Amino acid sequence: MSATSVTRELKNLVKTGVYVLGARQSIRAVAHGKAKLLIIARNARPDLRERALYLARLSGVPVYVFPGTSTDLGVALGKPFRVSMLAVIDEGSSQILRAVEREAASG
Repeated sequence: MSATSVTRELKNLVKTGVYVLGARQSIRAVAHGKAKLLIIARNARPDLRERALYLARLSGVPVYVFPGTSTDLGVALGKPFRVSMLAVIDEGSSQILRAVEREAASG
């Protein structure tokens, strides 16, 4: 699996899944145990990134660091703005969790 498969699954997630955008909402979803996956842009603010990684580790939520910037992540989601972080609540018909697992295993 490559980053393009993750990007493809992100587009499918937007159509069929449930997710929250933004660092504050994503961190809250992880802290409350609602998130199944946390995706962080490569250039997310260091303080928010550290807090999100800490809470994800405590909650057992897998984390995927998106190889692009927050602008690239926004484009991958089809949004006209930057997205530093998103939490997947329900993957819908997307295979985002599997795509991230496969990429982590291969890379």
